[in-house]
Amino acid sequence: MSKKSATPKLTRSYVRGPTDVPLINETIGQHFDNVVARWPKNEALVVRHQGIRWTYSELQAHVDEFAAGLIALGLAPGDRLGIWSPNNSEWVVTQFAAAKAGLILVNINPAYRLSELEYSLNKVGCKALITAPSFKSSNYLAMLKQLAPEIVESSTDLKAAKLPELKIVICLDESTDQASALKGMLRFSDVAKLARPADREGLVRLSSVLHCRDAINIQFTSGTTGFPKGATLAHQNVLNNGFFVGEAMRLTPTDRVCIPVPLYHCFGMVLGNLACITHGATMVYPAEAFAPLPVLETVAAERCTALLGVPTMFLSELDHPECPDFDLTSLRTGIMAGSPCPIELMKRVNKVMHMDEITICYGMTETSPVSFQSAADDPLERRVSTVGRVHPHVEVKIIDLEGETVSPGTTGELLTRGYSIMSGYWNDPERTAEVIDREGWMHSGDLATIDEDGYCKIVGRLKDMVIRGGENIYPREIEEFLYGHPKVLDVQVIGVPDARFGEELCAWIRLREGMTVTEEEIRSFCRDQIAHYKIPRYIKLVDSFPMTVTGKIQKFVMREQMIAELGLHQEKTA
Repeated sequence: MSKKSATPKLTRSYVRGPTDVPLINETIGQHFDNVVARWPKNEALVVRHQGIRWTYSELQAHVDEFAAGLIALGLAPGDRLGIWSPNNSEWVVTQFAAAKAGLILVNINPAYRLSELEYSLNKVGCKALITAPSFKSSNYLAMLKQLAPEIVESSTDLKAAKLPELKIVICLDESTDQASALKGMLRFSDVAKLARPADREGLVRLSSVLHCRDAINIQFTSGTTGFPKGATLAHQNVLNNGFFVGEAMRLTPTDRVCIPVPLYHCFGMVLGNLACITHGATMVYPAEAFAPLPVLETVAAERCTALLGVPTMFLSELDHPECPDFDLTSLRTGIMAGSPCPIELMKRVNKVMHMDEITICYGMTETSPVSFQSAADDPLERRVSTVGRVHPHVEVKIIDLEGETVSPGTTGELLTRGYSIMSGYWNDPERTAEVIDREGWMHSGDLATIDEDGYCKIVGRLKDMVIRGGENIYPREIEEFLYGHPKVLDVQVIGVPDARFGEELCAWIRLREGMTVTEEEIRSFCRDQIAHYKIPRYIKLVDSFPMTVTGKIQKFVMREQMIAELGLHQEKTA
């Protein structure tokens, strides 16, 4: 995707991407099959920690058998299928099998704990759930059985009081040899064995019935009102976004993309998997979750040509003591996204990791996700100071508080429109209407500028979202949870600068009269209930909050005080 063509200087902050390359008007399943027909013997998937190495035709066989097995289980187009797992081959098989069966894949963060899991499954009415047995400190099976003790009674017709829509639980095979631990569940490897000729025939028929605008994925985004919202995306949304992301990286069937970012997030699922399969490239997973050493080992051993990551990942890789020992000269391109990209880090990535064509992306889950991306041939200065130019078939404008489009270089709110916009938040028309206006513009809440050449720079946020290591966190969600502590009277959560993660959470807490509490007590209250990255690193007990004369909390004052108190500083970023 070249962005070098001469364009007239902008007179207002409105841009529209090129349309010379048409949108893909196919379902993910149709497009996947076409790609397999073109490059059947190309290596499609390498999963280092599982010892898996599949060609495109081999991956297709796994996908089709699993999809037919899902149909045999009684799952029908439009049913929601949850997946709660770190990165592995089963995740990839599930992603494409669900698309072929017309199911809506519901991505569940592997870090979720009890309250978040219960809310997510019930919010979208998951009929089936694929789960890993455990991950890091999370025992998924134990948590599921705590929520649904009825799980031992039936493997295909669960009747759980707390999870009324959930009927089927499928566990990944690497769990345990103890049959009792899986009572009431199916093994992942057994699902494909359920497929009958009629189910395989049904899968073939679905290919001509499903439509590219059908919903295919629900991604949860943190909400300002305390609960995550389910951004609902269609085949057309994510397939085209993955394709154009790959075009910007100049991917070809000879490229090998190292994907250490999580698959539950658009970064892994779209910018990784779909960017690869739309170009016949190879998906390479170094480990089930990010760790710098496996990434370095994988890039060197697999001769990866592209590497994805948030800034903290690249920093960890570069700072690893063994980094100089690895041959990274095969790298050419990749993506750095998810949070602001420090300029000096970008320069180190170019020099040490040989990623001369690395690109920067900007977007949001609700826009599938990428709206802006730098080009591989953009000057380095452009790539370290902006998020590039607008994606094909996407419109963006910057508006002021009155809704008027501002002049180039003027700060305002960024709005996006085009094929990439979600259909809405699942079963939540009110919140959908809050962000998508009558003309189809998605209001990002981000403050940005667009210069006269069309390059965009993100300068702040209207919302008080905190971005910690690529994870978007809305303080209101953490505040709502901490209100549940019996000793907490009031709480305000803010983000403060952090050299490693970009930002860290800080909670200011007012206690009920006569109560005392320790920081560890607050953190213990959070553990096993909310994801680890949502647990505040800093906790400050206060008697009051800084407020305006009209009674509004001044979070910016709190932030300034904490920066001074902790001796922090904010690094200059792109």
